[in-house]
Amino acid sequence: MIDLKVNPAVLEKNVRRAREKGIILPTFAWMRDPEKIPDTIKQRLLTVGLWDLDPVNLFRITWKNEPRESGGLFGGPNFIELPPALTGVAARIICMVGKYFPTGCHKVGAAFGCLVPRLVTGQFDAVSQKAVWPSTGNYCRGGAFNSRLLAVDAVAVLPEGMSRERFDWLKTVAAEIIATPGTESNVKEIFDKVHELRLTRKDAVIFNQFEEMGNYLWHYSVTGGAIADAFERIRGRDGSFAGVCFSSGSSGTLGSGDYLKQRYPYSKIAVGEALQCPTILNNGFGAHRIEGIGDKHIPWVHNVKNTDLAIAVDDRDTLALLRLFNEEAGKQFLAEEAGLSREQIADLSLMGISGIANLLCCVKFAKYYELGPHDVVATALTDSVDMYRSRLQELREERGPYRMVDAAADFAASLLGEGTDNMRELDYPGRKRIHNLKYYTWVEQQGRTTEELDDQWYRQEKSFLGVQRQVGQIDSLIENFNRRTGLL
Repeated sequence: MIDLKVNPAVLEKNVRRAREKGIILPTFAWMRDPEKIPDTIKQRLLTVGLWDLDPVNLFRITWKNEPRESGGLFGGPNFIELPPALTGVAARIICMVGKYFPTGCHKVGAAFGCLVPRLVTGQFDAVSQKAVWPSTGNYCRGGAFNSRLLAVDAVAVLPEGMSRERFDWLKTVAAEIIATPGTESNVKEIFDKVHELRLTRKDAVIFNQFEEMGNYLWHYSVTGGAIADAFERIRGRDGSFAGVCFSSGSSGTLGSGDYLKQRYPYSKIAVGEALQCPTILNNGFGAHRIEGIGDKHIPWVHNVKNTDLAIAVDDRDTLALLRLFNEEAGKQFLAEEAGLSREQIADLSLMGISGIANLLCCVKFAKYYELGPHDVVATALTDSVDMYRSRLQELREERGPYRMVDAAADFAASLLGEGTDNMRELDYPGRKRIHNLKYYTWVEQQGRTTEELDDQWYRQEKSFLGVQRQVGQIDSLIENFNRRTGLL
């Protein structure tokens, strides 16, 4: 569970810093239902851009921002529904849109969920300590952004092979950037650097999304509620919520599946990964090109005992669809041959590479469970194509111009041709096998205990279920923090 013991002396320092910098903190309740945010905050937002480095943008950590770059307030959840003419399945697939968060990615929410409990308890000193954000890209961007809004120095740790857009933006926000060897497949190298920082830099506090339960809790509370809201808006008389599909990454988003299973008990949770490194599916290893997801380990925050299905997606399909959705010839094909409208084609730019992988997981999920037109499957688009323009250019240089014939081949093979291969429905022993893989990363390497590992499986009231009940306590601590600053 999240440690909520208060350090009064450091908490007072944090309160003074917030008062000096004009920082007010949003509660989880406000992030779930931003219409309840005080009018004084809403008035300030009317003059602030979505990506501006202004503390009031902490209140835009929600799925319900108006989809505009400046001055927007709030509405319903941002999501799109993909047409069967595109997906090739009868089931309805809805995708939560991450582009309309500050930084263009929902990872600012996960990062806030990790940082705010320590800030409002005084376990992190915003004045003298640095926040270290290890990730494969988007989480450290979110952490650096939140840190800047909270007047905290941020250290971003990410693989050197990630897209140029990530590094260019981080240079404008983070106090320090550390590039580790490899790409999205090299999570172990990130952990090694974090271990080194723990030993050598006493002012460094690590906010590791792969083990911080604040990541899980933010998605359980905020993302889960937003998906339920989106489903209720489109379900109609006979709609049935079939489940969620998310690529593993840090596994934080999978926490929303726990919320949704409690609300829709017959729904299922599917976890996706790259076929080139099928850690969950086959204890595998390798390297892949689905940026934004990790591998070669099972994140501590993944509630494996509540996961129903493992799905592997070929990274060649994700890159093929990246071109199909964004090259002019691909758009022309989708309009003329698949019959998509101009608006539907424009929506496809809301998918980054991991979002495309999530789409493919949903298609395979729908085919595996033989879902029909009344069934709804949900996923999330972590970021948009805006983070991958350089990857598109690299693909053009590597493979040449994109033609209608390429679009036809990619549509047939990489989307309509998706089958139910490389999938496994998880029974009790199957889930336990995956859960046990946590031992090698978290107990042998990262200092967790076998007792903690066993609690996640045998005594969930001390782990995942217990964390779920902490959201009210954290909101109370946030409210107390805001009262003490006197800014509301």
